[in-house]
Amino acid sequence: MGDVLWTPPADVLQRSRIGNYLRWLREHRGLDFADYDALWRWSVEDLAAFWGSVWDHFEVVAHTPPTATLTDPAMPGTRWFPGATLNYAENVLRMPGRADDDPVVIAHGQTRAPVTLTPAQLREQVRRVAAGLRRLGVVAGDRVAAYAPNIPETYVLLLATSSLGAIFSSCAPEFGTRSVTDRWQQIEPKVLVAVDGYRYGDKPVDRRGEVAAIRAALPSLEHTVGIAYLDPAGTPSEGMLGWDELAAATDEPLTFTPVPFDHPLYVLYSSGTTGLPKPIVHGHGGILLEHLKMLALHHDLGPADRFFWFTTTGWMMWNFLVSAPAVGATIVLFDGNPGHPDLGALWRLAEETGTTYFGTSAPFLLACRKAGLVPREIADLAALRGVGSTGAPLPAEGFTWVYETVGERLQLQSLSGGTDVCTGFVGGVPLLPVHAGEITCRALGARVEARSADGTPVIGELGELVITAPMPSMPVGFWNDPDGRRYREAYFEVYPGVWRHGDWITINDRGGCVITGRSDATLNRGGVRLGTAEFYSVVEGLDEVVDSVVVHLEDDEGGAGELLLFVVLAEGLELDDALRRKICRELRTALSPRHVPDEIHQVRAVPRTLSAKKLEVPVKKILTGTPVDSAAAKGALVNPESLTAFATFAQRRASDHDTPTPA
Repeated sequence: MGDVLWTPPADVLQRSRIGNYLRWLREHRGLDFADYDALWRWSVEDLAAFWGSVWDHFEVVAHTPPTATLTDPAMPGTRWFPGATLNYAENVLRMPGRADDDPVVIAHGQTRAPVTLTPAQLREQVRRVAAGLRRLGVVAGDRVAAYAPNIPETYVLLLATSSLGAIFSSCAPEFGTRSVTDRWQQIEPKVLVAVDGYRYGDKPVDRRGEVAAIRAALPSLEHTVGIAYLDPAGTPSEGMLGWDELAAATDEPLTFTPVPFDHPLYVLYSSGTTGLPKPIVHGHGGILLEHLKMLALHHDLGPADRFFWFTTTGWMMWNFLVSAPAVGATIVLFDGNPGHPDLGALWRLAEETGTTYFGTSAPFLLACRKAGLVPREIADLAALRGVGSTGAPLPAEGFTWVYETVGERLQLQSLSGGTDVCTGFVGGVPLLPVHAGEITCRALGARVEARSADGTPVIGELGELVITAPMPSMPVGFWNDPDGRRYREAYFEVYPGVWRHGDWITINDRGGCVITGRSDATLNRGGVRLGTAEFYSVVEGLDEVVDSVVVHLEDDEGGAGELLLFVVLAEGLELDDALRRKICRELRTALSPRHVPDEIHQVRAVPRTLSAKKLEVPVKKILTGTPVDSAAAKGALVNPESLTAFATFAQRRASDHDTPTPA
């Protein structure tokens, strides 16, 4: 892998926050590290010293100090910072380095005019909403749910909820009723805050019917608060309060309930592609420390920065984005269709808001590349010094496109992590060069390894991604899992005491990482494991192909099995033998003969989750005879109707083969 596309400037240690941290370690701990690799090794081998240094370096505000950094590093069950009490919201609202009248939240969208909040205004809104929640009877441990988009009110609600020690959960308003109730019936919220609708591009989307259905399905609700977002002149439905009533003037001071380090902060959910979504509980202290480390030391964010990530409130990147004021950075929020009126919209937003760090998904960058977009020609991106990419592996051509069309001097950071840890555990760092197609490094404090089939660590070979030392932002548990059984099954069943994440990863000898798709969706042809990401970069690189999904049906007798490729073609195109031959030729040339599918079929759409992940595993289940309703939770899909085509295809194949479809 890897042409070098960017190298750190000569004065990186003087200018970066990680350089400042290294000086602090030398001065306060007597520690000196020759390079990033040495620093990383220390951070994963002496966990107590490393995470203790993060606590001290960032001057975490605590009400009572910890008696230790961690007790028993065995997983699961590690206890971090026992005895400490603190509050996430208090640490975020400190906003170090910011004056009361600086902009700290800049919110744009397609439903209303832009909104800017200063630190003073943000604290005042949190104060009022916390008082309003208290009036509604919310106390520590209660759940407050937001059916709301990426707007200031949702952020204020998160901070107000956590200031009380109550527990927050959000669903983006594009989620259907079933998706929402599958999540929230598990946690039984006391208060629901919901918008009346939103605009997606120029299309109004009324959600009042969904809100009524959600209310009816949640008997735990004592209060519902409406935000008049789509129709500012609208009035709340019967039995609902308005947002302005919740945030009414009061003279109660802003206070922060001290809670233990692992007290629940919010509940995030796995995609919910099979069965009920897993309710993943994250704690105040673990999230705070992890985000301080990642945002400051890896993304190099501070008071001079404006940090944007395109996300909805249904994806953990929203939770990651909104921690940035804790390191002094301004956050840029966006709600709407990122492709409206065209794919240049977010790049123009970056110019308008003075964004210094632009975060997005790999599919968005690849879509811009495919459309022939040159962002620096349509927007002044002089302020931009960082671009982040996640959500899917970014192939080398995506890296090259960023440097050719966005900017030569910025640092591109491809990162990967997950909802389970609410962070990236592999990503970029200012101290190391950027190589095309490669995630730069393993993050500090994240002991990521690749494991071969027999469980031994490997370098330079494809392996199962595991984490072999605890991280503070690992979940404090799953909701309603008192004995921890579901939690252990999710991560620790394959390798006892080791977190198995479910991705394939190759770690090279310089510490660079390449993730090649989900290990549970990985193709295995005759014992050779093939990641799906490289497939897609070749197939979707063709002008004719808009989207694709590939699955491997194993041969029970150990043969090569069948590799099936499904493609969505550009408007007006039909799949013919000439295009089939072209796709096969490209795969054979770019990858290997093993990557050539046995069959290629055209479909109208690839099934995707609400966070845009392809559903290879449910497609495979349907193709092997699992009924559609059992293969995937339709409410978790953007396009549940897309599954029908695969069910029809499976039935046709079964009758063609004249054998019963396997159960």
